[in-house]
Amino acid sequence: MLDDLSPWLLWPLTAILGLCLGSFLNVVITRLPVMLMRGWRAEAREALELPPEEATPFNLVTPRSLCPRCEAPIAWHDNIPLLGWFKRRGRCANCHARISPQYPLVELAGGVLAVTVLALFGPSLEALFILGACLTLLAMAVIDLRTQLLPDLLTLPLLWAGLLYQLLFQPLMLPSAVIGAMAGYLVLWSFYWLFKLVTGKEGMGYGDFKLLAALGAWLGWQTLPLVLILSAGAGAIVGILIQLAVPRLRGAPMPFGPWLVMAGWIALLAGEPLMAVYTGLLY
Repeated sequence: MLDDLSPWLLWPLTAILGLCLGSFLNVVITRLPVMLMRGWRAEAREALELPPEEATPFNLVTPRSLCPRCEAPIAWHDNIPLLGWFKRRGRCANCHARISPQYPLVELAGGVLAVTVLALFGPSLEALFILGACLTLLAMAVIDLRTQLLPDLLTLPLLWAGLLYQLLFQPLMLPSAVIGAMAGYLVLWSFYWLFKLVTGKEGMGYGDFKLLAALGAWLGWQTLPLVLILSAGAGAIVGILIQLAVPRLRGAPMPFGPWLVMAGWIALLAGEPLMAVYTGLLY
């Protein structure tokens, strides 16, 4: 069906779909951590045999979009991806408080990812799987930047989706994907405990282990060294530059998830030529 669409229609529709999915990701990014915190607090109160707190419904649907400062409802036309933010010049229509540029940036990233996946994989079911993985990685990167949290609700489905992707489209890669998932978790788990034994500090969180395991499921174990080199190298360089430029951030914890996401995108979208270069340098 998608093959029957004119290219002049397919490309703009894909871009619009990506922008809309990016808009939905903003809802996930801002609300999922709050939902998790509420759930953990409710579980803690139940364990302590305390009465449950009275709370208004809060999920990905309820309440409707509100200004984070004055809590005024945001009109539908101000929620149009990209256009709504720029129309109001990044400010609330009611109180004129600044609205974070995260919103248009995530929407734009969703559109760029959708068009890139279409260009590389064509209009296919495989492309939908790849786009889903890329968008899930985008949500995790921003959540980790905001909260230093990589929710199991995103990492674990991403892992299982990677194994399903291999089963459906590259069944010969399934053993490599299973080994990749195990190796991805164990590599960072081992690094975590080695770092903790040597320094007494925690170098990363368990969410990073699960994220690399998910990338191993999508990419296979052979690509994991490249992912680690790209993520660790970029993270180290940028982290050093940030701490040199902003002295108050020296010694502050830096999330590793966004760098794993960046490396995962590169490997998912340009893995074969990069692996050819990487193996050529080794041999």
